[in-house]
Amino acid sequence: MSGPLKSFLQYTVIFLITGLLIWFSLRGLTGDNKAQFLLETWQSADKGWLIIMAVLAMISHVLRAQRWRMLLEPSGDKSTLKYTFLSLMVGYLVNLVIPRGGEVSRCYNLYKLDKTPVEISFGTVVVERMVDLVCLLILIAIAFVVESTRLFAFIDTLPIGSGSSSSKFTTLAIIVGGLLLIGFLLYLFIRKNKKIRGFLVKTWKGFRDGLLSIFRLKNKSLFIFYSVSIWLLYFLMSYAVILAFPETDHLGARAVLSLFAIGSIAMAAPLPGGTGSYHVLVPQGLVFLYNVPQADAVAFTFIFHGWQTAIMIVGGAISLIITSVILKKNR
Repeated sequence: MSGPLKSFLQYTVIFLITGLLIWFSLRGLTGDNKAQFLLETWQSADKGWLIIMAVLAMISHVLRAQRWRMLLEPSGDKSTLKYTFLSLMVGYLVNLVIPRGGEVSRCYNLYKLDKTPVEISFGTVVVERMVDLVCLLILIAIAFVVESTRLFAFIDTLPIGSGSSSSKFTTLAIIVGGLLLIGFLLYLFIRKNKKIRGFLVKTWKGFRDGLLSIFRLKNKSLFIFYSVSIWLLYFLMSYAVILAFPETDHLGARAVLSLFAIGSIAMAAPLPGGTGSYHVLVPQGLVFLYNVPQADAVAFTFIFHGWQTAIMIVGGAISLIITSVILKKNR
């Protein structure tokens, strides 16, 4: 199967799954006119809190761009905050179409702006993701400590972990065996091809420099401060949206923690921007944990995710236009 055809089929399946999950979630809305119900929920929202959420989102993006800039400095690539911010926002835009594609696209965007080697910048992006994963796990752990009874009860309702131990072991063995076989075949192919081997060695050296940048930071305390601040802003963004709707404004900080944990798990699915998985899991969490009516929970989730997506689309599109203008001036 050719590369383009394989990619086409892969993304077709992804978007079909996304559409199916959205359709399944929309079934929770009451009445025949579901669009009207969503519109009424939007109209009932306090737009002031939604604007505050958008401002907090942009501040978090600026801090993330500055943190990325810090990781690039030890390798000798002193990019500007302007360029890292524009590249970051373009990456967010691409992520909405191609799952996990934003990580690579922002590196290429930065290369076009200031010639930062892609392999080095991608290494720093991997470091960023590792740090973010630690922060996310800490936040989820706090959520489970604060709301352990409710969250564990919610997990028990999900269709995961079913099946016998022997079937799980067989599946795991097949996956591991397949990966080992693919790895061995790739090793033989690379060993025989000097051109590809040279390219991979060069790429690995740059990637390694990016990975090791965290150990060469001049101000590690400031890096930790940025990381904590970014995730604190994410929490406050969720809180602001919770307060914006009369159906959820009474839930409080504990509920925000729980929904943050559920939403983070949903966003980890390999779907564009978590679309679909987010729309299924979060409403179920609101209904099961906090007795929010099903229709209100679904409408809230659609508007919450839609508002976040709109911010990324607008910010990403503007950043893409500015990048194009800068590149034309440079030429």
